[in-house]
Formats: sequence, structure tokens, C-alpha cells
Amino acid sequence: MIDTNASLGHWPFRRLPLDDPRSLARRLRSLGIERAWVGHLDALLHRDIAAVNVRLSEMCERFGDGLYLPFGAINPTLPDWSEDLRRCQEVHRMPGIRLHPDLHGYALSDPVVAELLAAAATRSLVVQIAVQMEDPRTKHPRLELTLVDLDPVIDLAAKLPQLRLMLLNAGRILGLNPKRVLGSGSISIEIASMEGVGAIDRLIENLGSDRIHFGTHAPLFVPESAVLKLRESVLDADSRQALTQGNALRLIQG
Repeated sequence: MIDTNASLGHWPFRRLPLDDPRSLARRLRSLGIERAWVGHLDALLHRDIAAVNVRLSEMCERFGDGLYLPFGAINPTLPDWSEDLRRCQEVHRMPGIRLHPDLHGYALSDPVVAELLAAAATRSLVVQIAVQMEDPRTKHPRLELTLVDLDPVIDLAAKLPQLRLMLLNAGRILGLNPKRVLGSGSISIEIASMEGVGAIDRLIENLGSDRIHFGTHAPLFVPESAVLKLRESVLDADSRQALTQGNALRLIQG
């Protein structure tokens, strides 16, 4: 399986049981996960994004024995974001990038987001938008976050048909009506934050199986949670293969 939503490093507000890259690798492999797309949790609050991406690249080379695939962070509110984007692809050989609009403090309607997505599309990079990293009910009380409005990405995705866009941790916002955002036909989603019995079955019923990806949100979530969602879903062999591996390979290979 390919986990499209995992992270390395330390959560800024508390220690997590699997925030050591060796421990996380052992747990993911024990669950049959052979590849994990990872960002670095330092990117959430650190302002030196270039240095975070260097650390991410080095950790992926050093730990996991080929398990980890780095997705560098880009903060488009910082002046050198375009250089950070270039270095992600040309220096670190990353296949994609990860955005954190709530923690980095910008709206997806900001013109710089359209510029960034167009640049990523030109470079054939996968763009992951982390809609939220933690349930708002458990966040640190001093952390003021604005709920991400996904409507602007609908228009942007329509204007950039070559854009490879995936939403992370979007289950709470999409709710029972994922077609509102995903109806454009080019936006993908992963399952880590999908809640309720038969959540994956309902997603497939609404969207088909070709834009849904396996994701654990480890180490913030225990990775077994995502695996259990698969087990309790009624998936045929083709849908299971697409969700756990095929869709991710197709997205990253273009």
C-alpha cells in the first residue's frame, strides 16, 4: 500500500508515540505499507522553509530504507517561495509539495495561490493541500486558525487541467457532500479523516474509486485507523487496488 498522508518530525504541541522515523517506519511496514508520502512537521511553524525541506530530504534518505518519499513545504506568503519550489524539484528531487494555508495564514483565494498552483502544474508536481492538521476541538488555545475555504480551488482546478491536486484531512469539511468540491473531476482526496461506518463506501458511491487514496495522517493518527477503514468497507479487488496503490502511482507519474 501507499500512504499518501504521513509526516516526519515532532508535532509542535506534544510528543506523539510514532514521532521517531524508525518507529514510524516499523509500524507502517508492519501494516503492509510499502511507501509513504511525507512532509515535515517543522514546516507548520518554522519560517525557514528551505532548511525544513533540506532536513526532510535528509531524513527520507537516512531512515525507512526507501519507505519515505519527501513532499516539501511551500509557504507562498514568504518572498522566496518560487525558489523553494525550484529547489524541491531540482535539488531534492521531490515529486510534490504540501501546503498549509491555515497555519501559514493565507486564503486559497489569494492570487499568489493561483500563481503557485500554475507553477507547480508547469513542473508536473503533485500539490497536497492540508486542509487541517488537527481537530479544532483539540488545538492549542493560543492558536488562532481560520477554517480553509475550499471553493477557490474548484475554479483553479478547472483552469489548470494539468494540475495534480490532492486534499489532505478534508473529511470534516467535505462532510456528506464531497461532490461540492470534488465534482470538478481533477481533485483527489485521501481517507485519513473520513469518519463513520461505511465512509469509504459512501465516497466511492459519490465519486467512483479513481480519485480516492489511502492515507493515515500518521503520526498524528494511529495508522491502524486507516487500515481498519479499508477492512470494514465492501470493496471489490479493483477498487481496493486503485485506492491503496494504483491511484497514487497514476497521480505521481502523470
